[in-house]
Amino acid sequence: MANQLLLLTDVDNLGRSGDLVKVKPGYARNFLLPQKLAVVADKSTLRMRSRLQEERAKRAIEDRADSEVLATKINGKHMQIGVKIDPEGNMYGSVSAVDIVKLFDKESISLEKRNVVLAHPIKTLGAHTISLKLKEDVSASFTLEVLSEEDYSKAQTQE
Repeated sequence: MANQLLLLTDVDNLGRSGDLVKVKPGYARNFLLPQKLAVVADKSTLRMRSRLQEERAKRAIEDRADSEVLATKINGKHMQIGVKIDPEGNMYGSVSAVDIVKLFDKESISLEKRNVVLAHPIKTLGAHTISLKLKEDVSASFTLEVLSEEDYSKAQTQE
């Protein structure tokens, strides 16, 4: 038995503001309704639907423009990160989406963890092409070079 809800905000992997969606009762009761991300669809809330969709369309235009500007800053960018390695050259730990977001914060570019498209954390040294999925399905990519801490410090002093 599914509940029909009207989304008040965009919800990843579910829908956009103003969409009517059917979800399982537990998802609605435990997540969407308490977080005020959706309301139960009835006659009074369905009147809000057109207003929400108009607002969403306006916001989509602004978000797309912002994302395209951000994508031009990021595309083709070459960044470096230093990691600890053992004597055999294996990495301790890995480079995750959170590390990439922190790296962009140092460059004064704000991203969220969900923008970084990584199937698995990076566990090898070398150059890796990283894809980003920005708002309104705008994509960007850059090259991340994973270096040992010693090589990274040498590269930083040369710049």
